[in-house]
Amino acid sequence: MAAPGGAQGRGGPHHHGAAGGGDAGVRTVLWSELDGAARADLLARGTAAAGPQVTAGVADILSGVREGGDTALQEYAERFDRAPAQSLVVTGEQFDDAVAQVPTTLRSAISQAAGTIRAFHEAGMTRDYEVETAPGVRCARVVRPIRRVGLYVPAGSAPLPSTALMLAIPAQLAGCPEIVLCTPPGEDGLPDPSVLAAAGECGLSRVFVVGGAQAVAAMAYGTESVPRCDKIFGPGNAWVTEAKRQVSTAEGGPGIDLPAGPSEVLVIADTGADPEFVAADLLSQAEHGPDSQVLLLTDDASLADAVAEQVQAQLDVLPRADIAAKSLASSAIVITADLPEALAISNDYAPEHLILALREPERWLDNVERAGSVFLGDWAPETLGDYCSGTNHVLPTAGAARWTGGVNVASFQIAMTVQRVTPAGLSALGPTAVELSAAEGLLGHQAAVTRRLARVGTVDGAS
Repeated sequence: MAAPGGAQGRGGPHHHGAAGGGDAGVRTVLWSELDGAARADLLARGTAAAGPQVTAGVADILSGVREGGDTALQEYAERFDRAPAQSLVVTGEQFDDAVAQVPTTLRSAISQAAGTIRAFHEAGMTRDYEVETAPGVRCARVVRPIRRVGLYVPAGSAPLPSTALMLAIPAQLAGCPEIVLCTPPGEDGLPDPSVLAAAGECGLSRVFVVGGAQAVAAMAYGTESVPRCDKIFGPGNAWVTEAKRQVSTAEGGPGIDLPAGPSEVLVIADTGADPEFVAADLLSQAEHGPDSQVLLLTDDASLADAVAEQVQAQLDVLPRADIAAKSLASSAIVITADLPEALAISNDYAPEHLILALREPERWLDNVERAGSVFLGDWAPETLGDYCSGTNHVLPTAGAARWTGGVNVASFQIAMTVQRVTPAGLSALGPTAVELSAAEGLLGHQAAVTRRLARVGTVDGAS
């Protein structure tokens, strides 16, 4: 679930042309009629056209925060979020006031979602292990929490309390001693109450009112108020994603979770899929932001037409129709020769979210090679994954699912390896190290072993 991350992220998406169903619809194409260039253009993510502008703009913001600290953050809040300059720190009183504004039903939903997220993530936690690799040689891996982590919770065009849960819960399960959360201000200068309610559900108390690329800069470099973090997590728009990339590649910069930029969903549907459901799934991601991308792949031309009609009908009643319509301009319904071809296209695209609206979805799951999160069948809307099924919605976008998965407890930990060696173990493996170090011409490495081997016979218990 990628999301907008601040007002400065308004760079336009990469447009593919007019939509087949009208200016606000989504176009339909035959995959077989597209050449290689046209296919690449069809699958190009919407952030491609904004690259140079975003890169330069983010660099300016990072520099401004590094030099100006809290003052720069307050200036950016006024410029980008139209928020008054005030304290960046959320006080206990503000926490209490905000939570009191949240309806009881929403607080209950937050609590239930927290329970499912915690249950899923706890079951998959990385454990320490140890193995004897040779007689007298025992190797182990031990897991330690990252000391200080920074969580970014967007609220650029819609508050995302669910993201606070998705990040804070695995951070707590990992045992991180310091957890910092940044979220953008509203026009009153305060964070959204529902985000604070979610943070409170997780027991977080260090929350700062700062959004966009400047929030990433604050957590990367530290300011008078915001502490410097060892690793930064969270989704966002192209500006937030680029800020994470830039700070993580700088010398001494923080780690980042993954590229979690503008949201995307790819639906593969067959004959028998419900056009109403499919259209709703496409629009659920299109409404995230104008640079989101949604795709439908189907081998049924009649279904493609029915979904296109449903998209238009449902779009007309969406409160965020203007945003969704812009997203649809860089989206498409693609008619493929068959389902294997659809799966092959999906694997090349490596979507953030993949919905298999198929009659036997489990049978096709083995054909899925890469995707951030997969939803099986007609009754598994992607929305459940965004909020409350238990899986994490901070997922790789822009094709990063080719090489990484979504955020989990291990994302908030480091794994150290440990080895214990007895004199007998050195005798068993030392000659191998001697040969390999000689082959590499590293005689200092070799001597660290041979000098010990020369002593082994004099050590009690060597044999």
